[in-house]
Amino acid sequence: MKWYILSSCLILSLLIIFVMNSTEVFFDRSKIPADDEQKGLKDQVVIRFSHVVAENTPKGLAAQKFAELVQKKTHGKVRVEVYPNGILYSDTDELKALQDGKIQMIAPSYSKLTDIVPSLEVLDLPFIFRDDRHVKAIFTGQVGRQLLGMVDQQQIKGMAFWSNGFKQMTSSQTPLIHPSDFKGQSFRVMPGKVITEQFNLLHAKPVVTSFNEVYQSLENHKVDGQENSISNIYSKRIYKLQKYMTISNHGYLGYIVIINQKFWKSLPPEIQDEIQNAMEETTVWILHESTKMNTIQLKEIKDSSPIQIHSLSNDEKKEWMKVFHPLYRDFNDEKSNDLIKKIQNTK
Repeated sequence: MKWYILSSCLILSLLIIFVMNSTEVFFDRSKIPADDEQKGLKDQVVIRFSHVVAENTPKGLAAQKFAELVQKKTHGKVRVEVYPNGILYSDTDELKALQDGKIQMIAPSYSKLTDIVPSLEVLDLPFIFRDDRHVKAIFTGQVGRQLLGMVDQQQIKGMAFWSNGFKQMTSSQTPLIHPSDFKGQSFRVMPGKVITEQFNLLHAKPVVTSFNEVYQSLENHKVDGQENSISNIYSKRIYKLQKYMTISNHGYLGYIVIINQKFWKSLPPEIQDEIQNAMEETTVWILHESTKMNTIQLKEIKDSSPIQIHSLSNDEKKEWMKVFHPLYRDFNDEKSNDLIKKIQNTK
């Protein structure tokens, strides 16, 4: 009996040793075949793209289009995560977040960068752009490349100019037909010296407000009116709070897509090329898409809203241009004058 117990213990011990050795072999990572899919996920580059408008606006759609093209062109090596509606950062703090590397890409209105690149102020001059074809020629041509080159500083790199559309005026008080109609009214504006001075020349009160606070400011009567593209007036339902809208096309709402400089330089050249190709394709696409969208949404506003809409006549436009002329005189340095002439002479 004693011998039987000892034999059983010996057999059990040998069995345990065998199992442990087998388990060690089984879990030896060097013996596990490589999982290429998991390795690819680990090496994937992620671009966090933050913006403050709705997904169904020109910028929102362009961001989504860009993300799709990057995924396709890099064969999944780069993934663009789009965060709309200011869910990560508002338009007042997204630039700092980009410079600090908390996000990799943003697309603010170029008015927001005039403190860093003063030359961008010329793009805010009233009636500097003639029509959508002129905008495309500037954004994708020599002038656009020249301005993007000026942005390569302060931890950021300029990638492209994206379009939203021409700006229109709205008010809850009176129709805005003649410059004198603006007198005494308050208007929400984006940051920017040229934009602020524009309303000062109209004897109105400019109030700098974040885009995410526009609707609330109008609803609470903190301001009487605002200027914006049709797509923003439509997506934010601004037309439901305003009684009058003037199709003035006096200014243009465009964006400058910028990326964190340190992050960009860390990417291999071939990845940079693929991202840049995706950006250029997106830029051409959104130039066409934004024009189409503004046309469709203006019709929807007309059909579904009691807001009174007036389109400036040529004579009325000349009245506005006369009032705004001093803004052009303020750009009296050689560099700014050269830029203005290039824009005006671009076909």
